Amino acid sequence: MIITKTPLRISFAGGGTDIPVFYEREGYGVVVSATINKYMYVAIHPYFSGKFLLKYSKTELVDDPKKIEHNIIRESLLITNTTTPLEITSFADIPSEGSGLGSSSAYCVGLLHALHLMKGQHMPAQEHAKLACEVEIERLGHPIGKQDQYAVALGGFNHMVFHNDGSVRVTPIMVSPIVKKSLEQQLLLFYTGLTRSANTILSEQVKNTTTDAQKRAILCVMRDLAEETKRVLLDGNLLRFGQILHENWELKQKLATTISNARIDEWYRKARNAGAVGGKLLGAGGGGFI
Repeated sequence: MIITKTPLRISFAGGGTDIPVFYEREGYGVVVSATINKYMYVAIHPYFSGKFLLKYSKTELVDDPKKIEHNIIRESLLITNTTTPLEITSFADIPSEGSGLGSSSAYCVGLLHALHLMKGQHMPAQEHAKLACEVEIERLGHPIGKQDQYAVALGGFNHMVFHNDGSVRVTPIMVSPIVKKSLEQQLLLFYTGLTRSANTILSEQVKNTTTDAQKRAILCVMRDLAEETKRVLLDGNLLRFGQILHENWELKQKLATTISNARIDEWYRKARNAGAVGGKLLGAGGGGFI
């Protein structure tokens, strides 16, 4: 049996600039994020019956990978030319569906990693991220960016640049132990209990980014905030870091109508009234974690 353990991520600034319709038009996108000590586990092993047994929110038993309903499993098996019948199952430390923590990409990266290990192939983390982007964006046509795949594949604090030729440059942010400890003490993660379809929200955002110059201008400001985030983390200026989170969240809500709602706005107001400098809803919006 092979079990992979892939971290989930929290994004701080620049989300939305990693979507192709933005960085291909505006030259580049920038995101700053970090992985956390919550994980997605994927387990695979040969299945004796000669079929594929898949266990997730439902159970599938099929004899041909092309017949698999779970789109990430199906395309991951096809892209790796996996024909050996397998049992595939997964576990997560937190509610993973619609969490905003990059769980879908963590699942995809973890599964691809496991499939390559089963074949005795050891690939660099960057290649797992690149292949996961091919599965999710190119093959499945999900209206998502590339930040999650690279964040969860490489781990740690990262500054990511998405170039208009499709290449991605990831640079670790060498946060000092003192700053890291302070962040761990001052950042709080809350589960809203609300789930949403990231694809629905992102489809609206992609449409707006394509047709509305004002939306692209907002994303350019968010890109600048991501660059500043890297600097303030290296300087240890956590007050400014909190302010950037707030500014980024205020801008993000202008990109699509479904990113926030009355309940989320009220929870965010309460946190700010209780002393929080800033914060944001993670992921596409509409639910998941604050």
